[in-house]
Amino acid sequence: MRPLIAITMGDPAGVGPEITVKALSRPEIYSRCRPLVIGSPAAIERAFGYIGRPDGRVRAVNSPGEAVFEQGVIDVLDPGIGPAGAFVPGRICAETGEAAFRCVVRAIELASAGEVDATVTNPISKEAINLAGHSFSGHTEIYAHHTHTDKYAMMLVHGNMRVIHVSTHVPLSEACALVRKERVLDCIRLADAACRALGIARPRIGVAGLNPHGGEGGLFGREELEEIAPAVEAARAAGLDAVGPISPDTIFPRLRGGLFDVVVAMYHDQGHIPMKLAGFVYDGKTGDWGAVAGVNITCGLPIIRVSVDHGIANGHAGRGTASEMSLVNAISCAAHLAGYGGERVWTDI
Repeated sequence: MRPLIAITMGDPAGVGPEITVKALSRPEIYSRCRPLVIGSPAAIERAFGYIGRPDGRVRAVNSPGEAVFEQGVIDVLDPGIGPAGAFVPGRICAETGEAAFRCVVRAIELASAGEVDATVTNPISKEAINLAGHSFSGHTEIYAHHTHTDKYAMMLVHGNMRVIHVSTHVPLSEACALVRKERVLDCIRLADAACRALGIARPRIGVAGLNPHGGEGGLFGREELEEIAPAVEAARAAGLDAVGPISPDTIFPRLRGGLFDVVVAMYHDQGHIPMKLAGFVYDGKTGDWGAVAGVNITCGLPIIRVSVDHGIANGHAGRGTASEMSLVNAISCAAHLAGYGGERVWTDI
């Protein structure tokens, strides 16, 4: 049985609706899963016009049980958003933030109740979410809060590159203070479990340092000596194949070369920059993104959550030019994690 996957439309002022209709126009998606969009039927219908397909069809449903999952007709469950007239492409506001937030919460509820097998999220605007009165710094934190999860982490995946983060959406000054033995050890454990779920029998885990040159024996900081190295030692004592701390400026070429299956990064940009350098291709002559690939997996949750690895791109919304590849990757990855037994096409992400 193909897994039933709830796909949130994301912020309706961004590219989420249009990359959703692009992705679900691919026949292979329906061969891998049963996709159910959580969002505004009117917003999804309007997105067909953005991509030059005004004949696209939407079926509004009230529950997953009403969906038909028919190629050529997108099943959409409205979590109480209402008309889409107030959603203007590129205009971030409280209304778009509220709509996006309701989609995420409804997807979490459906997965927690066992009504869907996995969830996939389109990009949201953190600014719009907070304008709507919801004090969260991103999807990861919303999921953790609504599933009552204490130990969780963000993992980015692109091809053979996988990076999990000790901290994400906090100021850099706070990120350094969060590099503590127990948190680093938790991330090593989460990385091992996630890689095993992705089909890697014995994950090789590289652990990055925090400071330049890995601290140079304490000359440039003591976090490597006092927090990171003890976490690696504890992980190895527990039987995990972890190595580190390794200087941040050399660990990612080793990851890309296949020495490791995953790297534990100490903060958001340390992990995001190399991953997006590998997965994102920008054409300076045309001003377009030739490729936007890779996915974001939240590790440690009791439900499956995979996301696109990019933002709402509100400056490009409504043009129909946004790439759907990251969303296709995310759906394929979620289908695998949910037990899809077919070809593991998601390994090409």
